[in-house]
Amino acid sequence: MIAFQQKILNLIKCFRRQWHLFSNSERTTVCGADYMLMALQLSMAEVNKQHHGDFTVSLGDVLETWNYLLHDKLGLSYENMQEPENYADVKKAYHAFLARSSMLDLIDIHQKCCDLGLISEDGSIDPVHLLEFISGIMNVQENNGSVLSTPPKPVKSQGQENVKVAILAKKCICSYLSLLVNSKDDLALAHILNVPDRGLDREAFTNLKHASQERKMSIFLMATSFIRTVELGGRGCASSLFGPLKAHVKGLANFVNFIDKLQEIIGEILNPRIAGGRILSTVKMHLIKGRSNGDPFCKAVEEVVEDLDLKIKNIIDSQQEVLTASTAGVSPARPKLHSINHGTVYCGRDTVKVLLVLLDEETVNPPTHNKADLLYEDESFNLLGMTSVLTLFKSPAQSNGSSPKPLRQRIQKSVDEKKFKMKQSSLKSQFACTYKNDLSEMKRQHFLSSSQIPTGIDPAPKQCLKAGDNTEGMNSCLDVPVLGTISENVHQTRSYTEMGKLSCQPRNKYSRNEQMDLNNDKVICDKESEPSLQKNAKRPKTSNNPQKDLGGRNDGKRKHSKTASKNKLIAGQAKLTQYFSL
Repeated sequence: MIAFQQKILNLIKCFRRQWHLFSNSERTTVCGADYMLMALQLSMAEVNKQHHGDFTVSLGDVLETWNYLLHDKLGLSYENMQEPENYADVKKAYHAFLARSSMLDLIDIHQKCCDLGLISEDGSIDPVHLLEFISGIMNVQENNGSVLSTPPKPVKSQGQENVKVAILAKKCICSYLSLLVNSKDDLALAHILNVPDRGLDREAFTNLKHASQERKMSIFLMATSFIRTVELGGRGCASSLFGPLKAHVKGLANFVNFIDKLQEIIGEILNPRIAGGRILSTVKMHLIKGRSNGDPFCKAVEEVVEDLDLKIKNIIDSQQEVLTASTAGVSPARPKLHSINHGTVYCGRDTVKVLLVLLDEETVNPPTHNKADLLYEDESFNLLGMTSVLTLFKSPAQSNGSSPKPLRQRIQKSVDEKKFKMKQSSLKSQFACTYKNDLSEMKRQHFLSSSQIPTGIDPAPKQCLKAGDNTEGMNSCLDVPVLGTISENVHQTRSYTEMGKLSCQPRNKYSRNEQMDLNNDKVICDKESEPSLQKNAKRPKTSNNPQKDLGGRNDGKRKHSKTASKNKLIAGQAKLTQYFSL
């Protein structure tokens, strides 16, 4: 396994020496097995969104397409394999994603090196072995062989959690280094945008992604452009493209300024050994800031930084040995006047090269065995405040509506509208007694709307008493509701029964609340919700002859209806009535 990893590393070194034959940028990064699988997952989700409208993909479909893609790119036989759905679109989206991110996968580098003849016969790699390495079969076979020789040891759950935290810590630090040398790496930015917590959630990442797609640039360059525009001011701040990003100015400024700080270390310190150590220590202090010393994540970060710092030292030592061996016995050439001083024209170029070699060594590590932990969220992600790449790239607007926030906003909006309408309908004047019929109708409509009863149906049930029944507080064979303790029943009876006999009385200036005595029951009405009325009604006496009582009450009702129109308004207030009705 180690020998095969060295072969792949030599293959990448050939690519670094002849990078202009592969890419337009010297800072093009190599996409390892895990990055290849994540890029494929995002490409499949994007194709599913175009065809089915949902940015999602199952783990089984990803693994099936992954196996088919590896056989297809390596030129191996896949006749017995069924072609996945929309495979042509998925493959096109996969290569487009790598091109936008300025990355090349291991298979592309292997094929181009073979086509250009850059690999010797000793360093040639069999496509079948490369397939086994990328898919993780080679690592599993070696582990099975080692298991046969040594008995398995039980692994505690706490030990498994520590391993996951160590993997996440290494992924965060390597993502910072990758974004430092390749600003187009969107996968690296997705891993570290909110680590440590900067308040940049899915909404912030989605706004950045949409803005970068409109400008056709990487997500990090979009964030940098936005922060520079805000800091310098001018007309660019009023751009509609920056509108959704203004809510995340603080978090984005924190992230961009930290990357600028790392860039300053590269530009100011020419010694790659010192610059590399300073960069690692700065990232470490940034990640463990605000955490306790006993935190597993802090311990994992410290261990990863020590390991990477040692690797940087070994890389520089090996480069010095190669340089010394190649220039042994050769006198140095006389410098020309037009020669370029690389130390001043491209500050930190040597440091960038060292970081690229460090990332290349991390690329040839065996892939993650548990694909579910790599592609989807687990408890370790949630504890560290991290989100899976698929969840980040999925826009919150395409959610299934399970979040309670939009529902709460809709309910609050409807409640506010109802309160506003009720407030408008409850406006009264000091001459409210003038409009007793209009007010009674308004109260009736308000009661019907509040109790959710159709206006065409009388809310009060009609109850008829048989002869001989003595029920107190109820009229026989009349549309009169039972008198209760709430004011709504009083308002309903006002337009049907003895309330029609009551006349309007002026407001008493010494009384704060108006009172009505209806059927010997005191009902207190607030002056803000009731008109200033004082009414007295006597409880009707029950008799053994209900028909006689009915006739008497009907006669009284007819007499009242004849005089109601004459006494509707107080003398001298006709003009005021017309004025306040407007």
